[in-house]
This record gives sequence, C-alpha cells and structure tokens, in this order.
Amino acid sequence: MKTFYGKNAQGSVSEAVHGLVSPKLIIMMSNADKFEANVETLEKLYPGVPSIGCIAMGYDTTVVENGVSITAFTDGVTVATGVLENVSKAPARYIKRITEDVESVRPGKDNTAIIDFCAANDAAVLTTLSTLVEKYNLQVMGATGDAGKVSVNGKVYEDAMVYAVIKNNGGKVKTYKENIYAPRDNTQLIASKTDKSKYYLGELNGRPAKQVYIELTGAPENDVVNQTFKNPFGKMVGDDVCIVSLKDVSGNGLILYRQINDSDILTILEMRDPSEVAQATINKIKNDFNHVSAIFSVNCIFRYLVFEERGGLSTYLNKIGTLGTSCGLVGFGEHYNTQFVNQTMTCVVFE
Repeated sequence: MKTFYGKNAQGSVSEAVHGLVSPKLIIMMSNADKFEANVETLEKLYPGVPSIGCIAMGYDTTVVENGVSITAFTDGVTVATGVLENVSKAPARYIKRITEDVESVRPGKDNTAIIDFCAANDAAVLTTLSTLVEKYNLQVMGATGDAGKVSVNGKVYEDAMVYAVIKNNGGKVKTYKENIYAPRDNTQLIASKTDKSKYYLGELNGRPAKQVYIELTGAPENDVVNQTFKNPFGKMVGDDVCIVSLKDVSGNGLILYRQINDSDILTILEMRDPSEVAQATINKIKNDFNHVSAIFSVNCIFRYLVFEERGGLSTYLNKIGTLGTSCGLVGFGEHYNTQFVNQTMTCVVFE
C-alpha cells in the first residue's frame, strides 16, 4: 500500500495536499477556526473521495499545533466511510450502517481496520462496535477530537462518530497500545460511590477518594488534578492496566476521564522512561511485521504535554518513524479495539 502525508502550519488545505493524486481515502486533522471551511475545501478538491476529519493537532515527526495535516492512502486499500449519529444517546441505532460498510470491503483474516473519530460517548460507541470487532476480526484505533465536531465525506457532524473501514489488500493490519506508566507498587484501591454518568469516583477503600489520592501521591491540596501527569490511576483489567486520568475535583470525590464502576480495582501509576517504552513498542512491531507500509497513531494530549515538558514529542516520533511512514494526531481520548483509554498511544500498523 502507498500513503501520502502533507501539512500546512497556516491551515491551508490546498497547500497541505500539494502533490496528492488519486487518493483512495483522506484523513484530515484541522485547527478549530478553519475546520468547517477546510472540510468544504477538501471536498471541492477531491469530490467523492472518502474522507474523515476531526479538530486536532496532526504530526509526522513534528507536530502541527495550529494548522492542518493530511494523511491519505493512495493505493492498495479498499475503503468505506460513514457516520454514527446521536452517539450520546443511542450509538447502536445506526449500527447497520457500519455493518454494511464492513461487509462491503469484504474483510479477510487480519487485514481490515477501522479508524474512527468520536465527538462524544466514546466508551458506549466502542461497546457498540464490539460485536463487529469479534465477528469480522477487526482492528480498531481512533480518538476523541476537540470541540465536539467531526467530519465525513464533506459534511460536519456534532454528537457523532465518523469512521473509515480500511482493508489492506497487500497484507495484514494490527493495532497496538503503549503506556508510559506502570503500577508504582501493589496497592489495590476498590472504587465505590461512583456515578458513571458523571465519571465520578466517590470513595477508595471506603474513604473519600480525593483524600486517599493526596495521601498516596503527595499531590498539593490546591492542585490535585495536575498530579495526573505524574500519577494517574490504573484500572486493572486482567493482566493489563488501563490508564485513568483525573479531570477535576468534586467535593471529596474526583471526576475522571473514564467511567469507573463500584468494585473496580484501581492502583496508582508512575512514569517509566519513554525512550525505553518506545523501543519496546518498536521491537514488538518488528517482531510482528517483516515490512511496514504505514503507521497511523494517536497520542493523548496529556502525553503530548508530558513530552513537551521533557523536551518535545519529536524525539519520540522520530524513533517510531524508523519503522516506516508514520503520522497521526494528538487526541483527547484513545481507542484500542474495544477499549477507551487515557494518557496512551494507540496505533494501527499496515503491512
């Protein structure tokens, strides 16, 4: 398969797509101010070409913070794009659309992925997709975009999830998840007095969640939320750990970026060496693929901020880029198959 990547720091789609000929699929990451205009321009430049887009910072080996980035697949893929609407209330209502689109590309074993951008209710959307993922052996990666807007095929939607079903005609695809955080110790914290609708965590081990978190991490009383960059929660899922970021404080409880249920087991995480983690990811991909055509990824905004504080994201992106053509976006929540995760990198690799 063949890919194209273009960018423009001023947000000009016409400049970003310079040299792009006969695309099969276009993925656009745009700044908020020009999003609607950029969606319209892209459709005029490539009428009828399948496309999805969101408001986000894009990147290859450097980040475009306030412009536009274009990723395109130009050969070797079969594609179908579409939208699930009203996802905050009933994401399953339009499941027939995506089912028909998956079937239209005639997925084979290990060669079909869904890249999606979501404007709301990510966890419920991924639960909706779970039956399809299992039935057709699909790989899924995606992100929460900014400002509650996404686009597909020249039209902007709110309260929606847009998707591209991509069959790699020349090889397999596989998704990966990377954490730069690991459990600090064996401490187990049992969640209670939760409110899923508000992403609220009331108690840990029968005590006020805010106070327990402060005691375990040393977070300043007046700046609890920013401690999440050093010590997010981890939710234990079998042998796996899903990062759960702090969003806000509410009384003696905490507001999170991910739903937590009563009796969920949490732990406190701490950062590992990002360079060593990246090398482990590279080694894993090399072990699975003899040749990499392209990597499309999402790095959480919190990871972006941590990397910037430590000297920039470019070093990390260049390291991943040694595998092959690599690009993606900075998101506000990450999708990994049927999981909605925080402070994570997820990617899909194409052979």
